[in-house]
Amino acid sequence: MPLVHRVLPPQSIESLEEYVTRRGGRGIEAAEEVDADALIATLEASGLRGRGGAGFPTGRKWRTVRENASDVLATTVVVNGAEGEPGTFKDRTIMRLDPYAVIEGALIAARAVGAREIIFGLKKAFVPEVSRMRAAIVEMQRAGWSEGVELTVYEGPDEYLYGEETALLETLDGRYPFPRIAPPFRRGITEVVEHADDVGTGSGLSAHVEMAVPGGDTGAPPTLVDNVETMANIPRIISRGADWFRTEGTQESPGTIVCTITGSTRRAGVGEVLMGTPLREVIEMIGGGPRKGRRIKAVLPGVSTAIIPEHLLDTPASYEGLAGIGSGLGSGGFLVFDDTDDLAAVAAGASRFLAIESCGQCTPCKRDGLSLADLLARVSRSEATERDLGEIGDLVRTVSEGARCSLGLQHEALVGSILTAFGDELEAHVRGAAPSVEPTLITELVGLEGDEAVWNERHRNKQPDWTYGSEDSGKWPAERLDEHRAPKPLED
Repeated sequence: MPLVHRVLPPQSIESLEEYVTRRGGRGIEAAEEVDADALIATLEASGLRGRGGAGFPTGRKWRTVRENASDVLATTVVVNGAEGEPGTFKDRTIMRLDPYAVIEGALIAARAVGAREIIFGLKKAFVPEVSRMRAAIVEMQRAGWSEGVELTVYEGPDEYLYGEETALLETLDGRYPFPRIAPPFRRGITEVVEHADDVGTGSGLSAHVEMAVPGGDTGAPPTLVDNVETMANIPRIISRGADWFRTEGTQESPGTIVCTITGSTRRAGVGEVLMGTPLREVIEMIGGGPRKGRRIKAVLPGVSTAIIPEHLLDTPASYEGLAGIGSGLGSGGFLVFDDTDDLAAVAAGASRFLAIESCGQCTPCKRDGLSLADLLARVSRSEATERDLGEIGDLVRTVSEGARCSLGLQHEALVGSILTAFGDELEAHVRGAAPSVEPTLITELVGLEGDEAVWNERHRNKQPDWTYGSEDSGKWPAERLDEHRAPKPLED
């Protein structure tokens, strides 16, 4: 089965003129012919699900935002381009090859939810993507595509949680990327109250937990947050119709998905496949399959969900398919491990990433996460005891308690699944039957150079307080950073 090109063009589109010759702009033209309800109805009928990881139905999200519109302040559209899931490079690839479809999709979204502002939330480190998006915005503004809508590219921090949609909104409002409880359809970017005590919570938590007050109508504007790949699908759905979109994929996961394959494969790469393609075929098409003479042992969908053992690789790559085996599609980034890889080291590396990137608003997530990472590193280095293994099992059950975002749940699911599927490899280290190995570096992709993945090696030196010094301050990020001031560079 060949790769497809609904969202990811085979070559870069270099100008708005070229984009238009390739049928670009027809989505916004079609959107101007109908009202907002009809737009949203088309999207609902298409079955498009968000490509940022959770897979929430996009049409339902748009309708919810529209129904929660404020009479006081305008709704905002935010395009989440803060890609940081380990093993994922698809949003940056889309923005490099075709920024115009992302912007056109966002303009259609703005029309549907009544927004007059669109913010593209990228990372400052994404230099090529920031440049491409800004240049494309200028072209589209000059051509009159965005009349009445303000378009802004925001350059945010490198932190993993910046990609969590409520943490992204916190950052856009001048604070640090700490997740809130209130969903974006209830509270958008603009802060309405100054402090937690203003609404009687007395919490003082960094992400303004007062924004979660149930049932209170303070006139706060909702915000529509959608992922880059999600937005890139919108123009063709609106111009060609819901039935066209459903001609590919599965009933529950229509369309295509852009996947990233890295790890122990013949090559690293990004490609677009039909939803429902068996995961083994996805790895073959994009990554060339396992290295010569090796066999795949397991696959991690980033650090967002459970590991997938080799015997389940024929599972369809769809939301329902991977959920059916207790894992998930995530953001389409798959880290592949073969029979030379040590899963104890993988568990230690993934646990460290999640523990470091936890903000510390939820005590179990940070405290138990750091303990998990430390114990798993001891296992990997063959320094752990049977008692340590038992403690790891206990911590897996507590790390997600009271979690306000998904990070703690991710930690529980990922480490728990490795204990279940590959517990013998961890036990071998405890018995002294496996050699000492350092934890595998599990971190964000910096880029793809040819067939090689380039990883964020700097993450090896990142401290639990989000600094990069030789010593940790002993304070968690939520304690160390003042939420009532504009963020300073987080690496300081």
